[in-house]
Amino acid sequence: MDRQKQIPAYYELEIKGLNYRIKNGLSDFEQSKYIEKQIKRFIQRWELKGVSIAILKDEKLVYAQGFGVADRQDNEVQPGHLFRVASVSKLLTAIAIMKLVEENRLALSDRVFGPGAILDNQHFVTVRDKKLYNITVRNLLAHSGGWSQRYGDPAFHSLSIADKVGDTPPATMDTYSKYIASRSLSFPPGTQVSYSNVGYMFLGEVISAVSGKSYEDYVREDILIPNGIVDMHIGRSDFALKYPNEVDYFEQTGSQLIFSYEGSGIQVPKSYGGNPIELLGAAGGWICSSVELARLLVLIDGYPNVRDILEDSSILEMTDNTYAKGPLGWRSTTDHGNWARTGSMAGSVAMLKRQNDGVSWIFLSNTSSWQGSKFSYGINSFMQGLTNKVKAWPQQDLFNYYPIENLPLAIN
Repeated sequence: MDRQKQIPAYYELEIKGLNYRIKNGLSDFEQSKYIEKQIKRFIQRWELKGVSIAILKDEKLVYAQGFGVADRQDNEVQPGHLFRVASVSKLLTAIAIMKLVEENRLALSDRVFGPGAILDNQHFVTVRDKKLYNITVRNLLAHSGGWSQRYGDPAFHSLSIADKVGDTPPATMDTYSKYIASRSLSFPPGTQVSYSNVGYMFLGEVISAVSGKSYEDYVREDILIPNGIVDMHIGRSDFALKYPNEVDYFEQTGSQLIFSYEGSGIQVPKSYGGNPIELLGAAGGWICSSVELARLLVLIDGYPNVRDILEDSSILEMTDNTYAKGPLGWRSTTDHGNWARTGSMAGSVAMLKRQNDGVSWIFLSNTSSWQGSKFSYGINSFMQGLTNKVKAWPQQDLFNYYPIENLPLAIN
């Protein structure tokens, strides 16, 4: 093949990224039939439409495969399909915060709201609860800002939040600023832990204020793209605006319609117009593939084979599980070196795990479970058992794979 034709094709694939290089069928090995059988059984048991799996061994992508259907046209899931990853987004947000800390543009002890703080605007000049002024960046990262979900999760009740502050839907971050300024905290910041999507939504505002870019642009331009991760994005609520390689989303049997977050009064599925994906942003708005998420995991996992994008001290900070201090971004970390991040919302479920045996994995599905966030326990048990059964993984690293016809000729 002509050398001049090969090199442009190679660079085109390089620019388009991993999602367009890695396809099903590249992970066949002695135990791949066993893996396929077990995953298909899991899919059938939990009534999942499609699943994407990526498995790392010693920071090499040794297995990447899609199962089931990606969309309503019954196209097969491929490793490069994009999925909503819900609260896995929080890990990206924490990475961005730690990067700004390393650049001395931010400190975890910086106050977030009010005069002299990062978000010093008209909404926080006067607040109902002065303890709001004590909330720090760390508090938001560690879910210890002071908000509780006693009356439901405000992030998923944007119509109600807009109504409470007198705004016309759809709600914006200004709407949520008015809301938290007009409400009392449930506990003093830093003293308790209560899972808070709203806290992470405001971390997106912090990143934007400090970096001078939009939250998504900073994460993509300063963290992802320079490290070869080019196809992660903030997703879109509207089906008509989904990305070309994004899956369709399916909700569990019996799911009911809810009013559109836009305030039109129309009832829609939660997965398409019920939840404001763009507004969730830093808390739950990202879409990505299993293989690019695996690439990101390799860059923050603390293992020595691939150089991490964060300093060792930052990774230790993120994985510190001291109550009300951490972990940061991760859902759970153990002193034995097992770190997990989960995510779930209507139409999607996601989980990634860094295990202490050198194996890490990504599990993404375009179908939600009636178990909600508790489904992650079943995923963890299944994937841990599955990976423990495999004694010898393929001797390959799909991160470095290119279709052979697109490889450039060696230059001596």
